Amino acid sequence: MSRVPWLTIVGIGEDGVEGLAPAARAAIAQATVVFGGERHLALARSLIMGERIAWPSPMTDGIPAVLARRGSRVVVLASGDPFCFGIGSVLARTLPMAEMLCLPAPSAFSLACARLGWSLPEVETISFCGRPLEAIRPLLHSGARVLALSADHTTPAALAALLARWGFGETRITVLEAMGGPDEDSFTFRALKSIHDRIAKLNLMALEVSGGPAIPLAPGLDEDWFETDGQITKREIRALALAALAPHRGERLWDVGAGSGSVGIEWMLRHPSCRTIAIEARADRAARIMRNAAALGVPALEVGVGTAPEALVDLPPPDAVFIGGGASDAAVTAACWQALKPRGRIVVNAVTLETERAVMSCHGEWGGRLTRIGIERLEPIGTMQGFAPARTVLQYRAVKP
Repeated sequence: MSRVPWLTIVGIGEDGVEGLAPAARAAIAQATVVFGGERHLALARSLIMGERIAWPSPMTDGIPAVLARRGSRVVVLASGDPFCFGIGSVLARTLPMAEMLCLPAPSAFSLACARLGWSLPEVETISFCGRPLEAIRPLLHSGARVLALSADHTTPAALAALLARWGFGETRITVLEAMGGPDEDSFTFRALKSIHDRIAKLNLMALEVSGGPAIPLAPGLDEDWFETDGQITKREIRALALAALAPHRGERLWDVGAGSGSVGIEWMLRHPSCRTIAIEARADRAARIMRNAAALGVPALEVGVGTAPEALVDLPPPDAVFIGGGASDAAVTAACWQALKPRGRIVVNAVTLETERAVMSCHGEWGGRLTRIGIERLEPIGTMQGFAPARTVLQYRAVKP
């Protein structure tokens, strides 16, 4: 016999109780306690018979209070679809789904598509609630359509300024305010133009992207994309390193001896769920890595300042490791190999004889593959041109059993 869930998550729109289905209305009316934001509690006021508890700030601090009511009739109110950048996914990380029932309303993205005549599967979506604006950078290419949830009334102007700075000033932005409620409104402007400051706190932006440059989808970005002091894995070698690392969705990379952070940044550009921890001994380079990560739209990249292997202690285990510096120290490669998850990949680029000897030793102990890579680039020779060889790289790759 199945048990009735004690927790009901109800999605509510700006139309309040009028837009709720009978099951959602009944759940709220029968609840002994209702959790929600002040706005949500006000929208459902006429139905709430039990205790009302407003979320603290940050909202996640209120989760223990919800769990403390386990076994009671509890309702959590959320905006629109609770599992679309909402509280639903937060609760699902704590509670089994068998203990909860979700009754969603249309998400802000669905409402926006209904207003604009856009196809939701054909647009990119992002939320700036608790997330930096720079995260939108990989989504920007001419002709793209992007729906972005604003953090508050200041977000449209701040994003417009960022788009203009990146060369996307002709992007058309439609701000949709308080969708679904009596105060719904919208207006459209170009990113390079100034806008009025009378914007509702609850708003969503619809972008029709124009301009550029867009970040290429292929690995091996030109060095010009990065701020660097010269300590950077060159474009062709980086593309081959990314291919050898073989990123999968949701995986974590350790980028050891990260330099300018190019490999770790490109790892994260492969998919939004990919993560990187960059290890760099020099504080100035660590700061540069963070600037590069923000400029290329992966501000969630983590940087640890320190020297391996000491800097690797207590880090979450990696799915892949790239060693761009420090591989001549056997303790570094050993620590990375030990921390690597089963079926994880390690890739080391060796340029010096000392590092070559170290990776040869790794190959003898762990197996794997050694590949010698030679790159030549066209350069002027007086009044003529010729190919100049770059430093040869010995790439070592191994997969942990």
